[in-house]
Amino acid sequence: MGFNIAMVCDFFFPQLGGVEFHIYHLAQNLISQGHSVVIITHQYKDRIGVRYLTNGLKVYHVPFLVMYRETTFPTVFSTFPILRNILIREQIQIVHSHGAVSTLAHEAILHANTMGLLTVFTDHSLYAFDTTGSILANKILTFSLTNIDRVICVSNTCKENIILRADLLPEMVSVIPNAVISEDFKPISRDIKLRNKNKKGNITIVIIGRLFPNKGSDLLTRLIPLICSRDDRVNFIIAGDGPKFIDFQQMIEANRLEERVQLLGAVPHENVRDVMCQGDIYLHASLTEAFGTVLVEAASCGLLIVTTNVGGIPEVLPSNMTVFAKETSVSALVLAINEAIGLFRSGHCDTSTFHEEIFKMYRWEDVAKRTVQVYEDIYSTFSMDEKNWIYMLKKLYKREGLWARHLYVLCSIINYMLYVIFEWLYPRSEIDIALKWPPKE
Repeated sequence: MGFNIAMVCDFFFPQLGGVEFHIYHLAQNLISQGHSVVIITHQYKDRIGVRYLTNGLKVYHVPFLVMYRETTFPTVFSTFPILRNILIREQIQIVHSHGAVSTLAHEAILHANTMGLLTVFTDHSLYAFDTTGSILANKILTFSLTNIDRVICVSNTCKENIILRADLLPEMVSVIPNAVISEDFKPISRDIKLRNKNKKGNITIVIIGRLFPNKGSDLLTRLIPLICSRDDRVNFIIAGDGPKFIDFQQMIEANRLEERVQLLGAVPHENVRDVMCQGDIYLHASLTEAFGTVLVEAASCGLLIVTTNVGGIPEVLPSNMTVFAKETSVSALVLAINEAIGLFRSGHCDTSTFHEEIFKMYRWEDVAKRTVQVYEDIYSTFSMDEKNWIYMLKKLYKREGLWARHLYVLCSIINYMLYVIFEWLYPRSEIDIALKWPPKE
């Protein structure tokens, strides 16, 4: 059977990133398998209203106030009227929210549960337990996921993390990794790559990502001058933008590395493969990572991966494709880079088979099929008792925390009262049902 699915998240095109690409490719493959999918996100500058993407993928850009890093201002209740209208208009059966720090995703889960719809949540990141921000985020996550029907994580490490953060039962959490379109990340011939180099033995290290502290930007600005000073046949290509971009500019100028370090800034995703194929080694210095899709893309392009051993990264690629730093430090990363360079120069590194291996390991078609299995599982075991408002209220009240559980219950009561008011003021019979995009034969 085909499901009517709403993917909800603050992060979507035209912004680029791992979550955005995951939602887009998952939606496209679900459509290819006969399901109806709409995306609900917030307004991006002048991109407002309804837009259609490939294969009739409908995107609702709702005019919500953006607070910080493309997350909407948390109001809990103000999003209910328009979300209810969209969910009824599109005859949605399953609300699939993405992102633990997406305000819109959390509010959509609350409203969908109030309306008696099935709910699924995908977590893409790892979060701590000991900072003010992470404690607040975990409290909100606990509230949102109390009545969730199923949770999906992109790695086993991510699964363990969210079970502890949101106090979930392990059997409620499934692990479905990200994927890549390997056809878009084909390597160039090794002979062509050698001919493009100035002289034999040159090594080019590629770095692509958002230049934020959690992505290891501070480590990179310290280790790049060290590598360049010790080996004059190593060059760097850095693509990405963020608050640490100025630090990279200052590092290049202070060490006079203009001829050896290319700082490209933000690169369109369609050009990422071309940047990767200029290199031999991909360097990933992230301090925390639930999966790391860019690692799969780089390996598909035939690059040897040098990375930190954190989060879900060890689960992503086999050992023949990676060199791990033993610690998350400059010295450990330098040792790992030197090991990778030694493998190349000694001829002991054969990356020619990487692309075919990645093609077999990570396919969006497989991700979509496994996601549909989750939908079918909760749909077949769906019980009206579990979506009964009183039953859900009791589950919220059983949560730990004296003030937290009372706040959870209060929010749920107010939301249900609003739902009754909306059903009276704007009855379902007056909401026009949207026509579905005709499926391909």
